[in-house]
Amino acid sequence: MSDGIQWLAEGGRRLTGVLFARGILPEELARRMGADPSCAARPISGAEVWDLDAEVYRPGADGDGVIRVGETGGWSFAIEYGDSTGGDLLTEIAGDGVEVVHFRPMAEHAPALLDYARDGAVLCGFGLAEERWRWGREPDLLLPDLVTAGVLKPDGVTRAAPDGEPREIAYRRTLGAVERRFGLTLPPAVLDGTRLRTYAVRGTPDLDVWKGLG
Repeated sequence: MSDGIQWLAEGGRRLTGVLFARGILPEELARRMGADPSCAARPISGAEVWDLDAEVYRPGADGDGVIRVGETGGWSFAIEYGDSTGGDLLTEIAGDGVEVVHFRPMAEHAPALLDYARDGAVLCGFGLAEERWRWGREPDLLLPDLVTAGVLKPDGVTRAAPDGEPREIAYRRTLGAVERRFGLTLPPAVLDGTRLRTYAVRGTPDLDVWKGLG
């Protein structure tokens, strides 16, 4: 049974975002996100990311951004930590026919955000549980999927879900619609014990202790 991505509704503060890219390998995804491909750390776990000497916020300067990359279900993916670059570089990552789905939990400043980009443009985006407000070159691109999933009514404005529905359930419903549309899957273990190739994408996080690809 596929893990899907609905469990990301429970991701909370353990990550900054998850970016899926179809059409490029994980190493190229890391490069497009600002990493130096020659400076990968050896594979580390999500728990070990917190052992890095990283500053998420520096007044007047970039904070430290780190990604762990892998591949699943025909998509490359990057799990983002700290001051990462996925939200700033969507159009660059999506160049040359690459498809990108980007999820940001926004635990401190809800709602969570989701964007879909392709061919160098953001085509559709919205806040989860706020899908009536959509943006992008084709803002209604995913509307049929949201209607089928019971998120919105066909007018694209009225919520189909019950009033007062818990946020986690609302998030799961929308993530399920996106999961089915694009065939996305991600094992929950990637947030914790699974070791993945790791790169710095912004700032100066101390990856020296993890250097070497063994």
